[in-house]
Amino acid sequence: MTFYGWFTIVAFVVILTALALPLGSYMARVYTGERVILTPIFATPERLLYRFMRVDPERGQDWKAYAKSLIIFSLAGWLFLYLVLRTQDAPWVPHLLNPLGYHSPPWNVTFNITSSFMTNTNWQYYSGETTLSYLSQMIGLTVQNWLSAGVGIVVAVALVRGIVGRSGKSIGNFWQDLVRTILYVLAPLSVFVALVLASQGVIANFSDYLVVHTITGLTQTVAMGPVAPQLSIKMLGTNGGGFFNTNSAHPFENPSQFTNFFEMLAVLIIPAALIFMYGRMTGNRRQGHAIYATVMIMFLGAVIVAYIAEAHGSPAQHAAGLHTGVISGSGGGNMEGKEQRFGIAGSALFDVITTVTSCGAVNSAIESFTGIGGAVPFANLSASEVIFGGVGTGLYSILLYVLLAVFIGGLMVGRTPEWLGKKLEAREIKLAGLGILITPLAALFCTALATATKGGRASIAEVALSKAGGNTPQGFSETFYAYLSQANNNGSAFAGYTGFVQPNAGNLGAHGITFADVLGSFDMMLARYAPILFALAVAGALAGKKVSRAGLGTMRTDNPTFVILLIGVIVLVGALTFFPALLLGPIVQGLTGHLY
Repeated sequence: MTFYGWFTIVAFVVILTALALPLGSYMARVYTGERVILTPIFATPERLLYRFMRVDPERGQDWKAYAKSLIIFSLAGWLFLYLVLRTQDAPWVPHLLNPLGYHSPPWNVTFNITSSFMTNTNWQYYSGETTLSYLSQMIGLTVQNWLSAGVGIVVAVALVRGIVGRSGKSIGNFWQDLVRTILYVLAPLSVFVALVLASQGVIANFSDYLVVHTITGLTQTVAMGPVAPQLSIKMLGTNGGGFFNTNSAHPFENPSQFTNFFEMLAVLIIPAALIFMYGRMTGNRRQGHAIYATVMIMFLGAVIVAYIAEAHGSPAQHAAGLHTGVISGSGGGNMEGKEQRFGIAGSALFDVITTVTSCGAVNSAIESFTGIGGAVPFANLSASEVIFGGVGTGLYSILLYVLLAVFIGGLMVGRTPEWLGKKLEAREIKLAGLGILITPLAALFCTALATATKGGRASIAEVALSKAGGNTPQGFSETFYAYLSQANNNGSAFAGYTGFVQPNAGNLGAHGITFADVLGSFDMMLARYAPILFALAVAGALAGKKVSRAGLGTMRTDNPTFVILLIGVIVLVGALTFFPALLLGPIVQGLTGHLY
């Protein structure tokens, strides 16, 4: 551990909070229909889009109509992306957009990719630079990065409207919310982030791949492509899918310590701002501050544990005498699987950020973390996207936990639970409970099915390395993390679990492991859309409730006591659902130093 490492963590938290506060206020004005600084620029394009889509933005929708619009829109996006990927080698695609002439991936891999990007997961069973054309990356994946991020944000906005609504059943208009999200929030931020990254060395071109001669006399192919525009929305939208196989560890995606810090800010800025937006839209900023304190306490706890664990190293490294600190500035510790230019602090902080959200981008190999350091991303995912979470998904997920905490608090004091003046009844609690449990159920069911079947175990890289056939803590960790990551729409991986075999460069003869492709797709779609439907149903149930004046016995939801209660509820639910599985994988490995 070093002073510079701790300074990086503290500076990140301070800068993030300073930027998220004004952005949250801006987003509150956007979604309440107030005039903002970008109104003169986007007002006309906004009206033209409504006219083109034949949408009346003033016509409100109840939760069922809102959900119907969202599902239809998502289904159309799924079909479009599947078509783009399956025709990337069509004769009408110009050489400029497919310079290496890549063939389309097989149906099962395409099915997984499409489901992954539609659900904001960006789980990648493939290597981007050896599988997909420039056209597929831009028109297919990047477009879905924008749209899936927009869908998550509008659901959070709709739930907030339901919470603060005073009468009627309307929770807004899906089409208006989506258009305003893309024009007023995602577009300006994406352009700014892309320009900054391009200025720092992130490439953006349509060049053929370069062939260079190394100092040893060999040749090496260097991939090119329009990286910066995709990278900006990859981070801002908490998508995470890399243009290159090594993701944010690749120097063309993440060239320096500055870009590493900047990209980490880009990942968390919108989820953090949405929390402050919630406080503004409720008319009580302390509500947003209480939730922000909750997620920040849990976030810092994860960062501290991960940094200390990686800086200390593993028992196996100490036993082998590898804990030497020979890497300049690292202060010792576990540098396995990490980039020297980021160091331990920059890698541990990035790892926590990417797993508390639904981003999944990585600048180091999570599989190479120590047992305890590797348990941190497991724990983050076990919180089911409530520690900041993805864009939109984080806010509506933690609001469901807030509802549950208010209910539990009401039971403890013997009063009818009230939240922002609205009495909570059995219907809202049941809907919130189901919305919270879907993600754990999907992850655990798929993990059990994968570890119990030959088809599932075939995806474990360790099978080829161990006489145990993958039945070790490492093999279980790979499998469990894969389905936990996909259920959380995260996309990061323990590296070893695969669903796509690429025996030849250029995607020749590539084939997929169908079991992992199909099961993973089911995992991602169920865990994405079922919670969305329950969140919208909660919004509909709350929208029409009358507001009563708070009394002396009303439990406040904007003070430190409630923050402690909310953290307790989140930890309790996560521990009850996932702790037994964690014991079988990373915790056993961390305590024993078991490698394979």
